[in-house]
Amino acid sequence: MTGYLRSGARLDVAIAGGGVVGAACALALARAGLEVGLVEPRPAARWSAAQPDLRVYALAPDNAALLGRLGVWPQVLAARAQPYRRMRVWDAAGGGELAFDAAAMARDELGWIVENDLLVDRLWAALASAGVQLHCPARVEAMEQDAAGVRLTLDDGSRLEARIAVAADGGASKLRALAGLDVDAHDYGQRGVVCFIETERPHEDTAWQRFLATGPLALLPFTGGRSSIVWTLPDAEAARVLALDEDAFAIELTDASAARLGKARAVSARAAFPLRRQLVRQQVAGRVLVLGDAAHVVHPLAGQGVNLGLRDVSALAAEIADAQVRRADWTAEHRLQRWARRRRSDNTISAYAFEGINRLFSNADPLATLARGPLLGLAGRLPPLQRALWRHAAGV
Repeated sequence: MTGYLRSGARLDVAIAGGGVVGAACALALARAGLEVGLVEPRPAARWSAAQPDLRVYALAPDNAALLGRLGVWPQVLAARAQPYRRMRVWDAAGGGELAFDAAAMARDELGWIVENDLLVDRLWAALASAGVQLHCPARVEAMEQDAAGVRLTLDDGSRLEARIAVAADGGASKLRALAGLDVDAHDYGQRGVVCFIETERPHEDTAWQRFLATGPLALLPFTGGRSSIVWTLPDAEAARVLALDEDAFAIELTDASAARLGKARAVSARAAFPLRRQLVRQQVAGRVLVLGDAAHVVHPLAGQGVNLGLRDVSALAAEIADAQVRRADWTAEHRLQRWARRRRSDNTISAYAFEGINRLFSNADPLATLARGPLLGLAGRLPPLQRALWRHAAGV
């Protein structure tokens, strides 16, 4: 392809990044009747039932509903998705327990544990039939914009012209940088150790989370009786735990979980990823919108990272749908700014709330230790507060 797309053939939306959020955005806007192009450096990894992806998400009901509207949720459910019907949260220092039960919320489940590769695989499978123009392998190298639109130059020599561009290309977003958008970042000095485990007792379709002075340990139910763990540890401690042999790791994991599910042992490779808070200062710059990890990276203790990104997509699709119904310009500055204000507010509040919880529970300060157990117990004894907390996390 030489030169930019002819003005009559230009895209409505050019999206950088084909992960869960970027692919969902491409599919949602294509389903809304827009001409969409998706730029991604690497082809999507094919999901394999025999090799579970270590990266899993606790998908909330509102985002399952989004995937349902996009026509991919039935395929995800048919492949592998583990519902979780209860949550139990407690502190190693003692005190009460915070419990959530689907039955008390008049639901069959609180959410689903789903692999990243599975979501990406099913989303990509739907792109072609939705008419999404895929540029892969390719990445954005340069960007120009004016009041009429955005022009992208890709590293494969092709050029795209669109009414708006969307940066969904991760925490180190190139398109975000080209748009001149800065981020506020804070390194927690922690890593999340992940793997699949088997336990002596069944997980009971329950997400278990125990707060320790070193950071929270989450045991998320998975199919086949296994569980997926996210064990937050200081950097040096995470490196030590990763280096343990299988027997030593099993002993330390069982102890860290207070043997709530009996003896635990790893049944997969172990990996770790750095934890940080990163927030873009604005989610729109002219005709460039930023969403997903390109806009906000949050602590994983509440499992809300991908949920926040998919809510960015839902809000954008809703804003566009409203404009279409009113026969108004969906690219109007006030509409893009309204979307950005609403999403940045929710994302910022969530990011700092998770950080505050992590700071309160992930330390050995005597005053914090005395306060946090009773706080969990108090929340657990107040059903209206429980429902409010769950409704916020579930997006309903």
